[in-house]
Amino acid sequence: MTAPSRTARAHSFNAAAAQYAANRPSYPPALLDAVEDLAGRPLAGARVADIGAGTGIATALLTARGAHVLAVEPGAGMAAQFRRTLPDVPLLRGDGNALPLATASADVLTYAQSWHWTDPARSVPEALRVLRPGGSLALWWNMDAQDVPWITEQADRIKRFFGTETATKNGAGGTRPELAFEGAPEVPAHTHRVVRWSRTVPVDTHLANIGSHSLFLVAGPERGEAFLAEERKHLLEAFPEGRVEEVYDVLLIVARRP
Repeated sequence: MTAPSRTARAHSFNAAAAQYAANRPSYPPALLDAVEDLAGRPLAGARVADIGAGTGIATALLTARGAHVLAVEPGAGMAAQFRRTLPDVPLLRGDGNALPLATASADVLTYAQSWHWTDPARSVPEALRVLRPGGSLALWWNMDAQDVPWITEQADRIKRFFGTETATKNGAGGTRPELAFEGAPEVPAHTHRVVRWSRTVPVDTHLANIGSHSLFLVAGPERGEAFLAEERKHLLEAFPEGRVEEVYDVLLIVARRP
């Protein structure tokens, strides 16, 4: 089976925006604490642009911290869901490769689950252009904790089902610190941190979360539903009470503009 293109995966979320908003995990308070620590400033009062904002999961947390947030989202479906969820937060259509933002206009740029859809050859210069001197670029991803046995077993089932060792639901790559800026003309000084957290959700929520990832969306409903039906059986064996503890390691990378 031919692997779906990166573009197809990137655009697949627009048809599943409501499912994404309802079932994807958020982020723990400790993550935003780490952003402030590595950025060297509080989010309260900061001018923050949340790029690839999706349905507004991270935007809502940044706003609650007291940041002045402007969201940027390329997808029509995701943008529509964002406006339903956060009608009072300004939203512009655009992406990280060509930001619709003025030069030196932001204290912090955030990319929650979205940096890997950009081309660092373009997105790094754009980020440095938009950041004010001393500003920070913060990238993060919720990644499955691979030292948890049931999560590792599920990942193996996904690979077997899709017939490739590269099949994962964690995105289209670039979620390792050494790869985040690969291809950029200038690699900014950066550091990283991993924040572990978990949430306990019903089996149906967990399955809907899986189904909202691009790997499943581009596979089509029939193929995706075949996996999820089988996966339900495995989960109920592991969690007979019907509630799943999803364990995440959030990879946070923060680069500072001089």
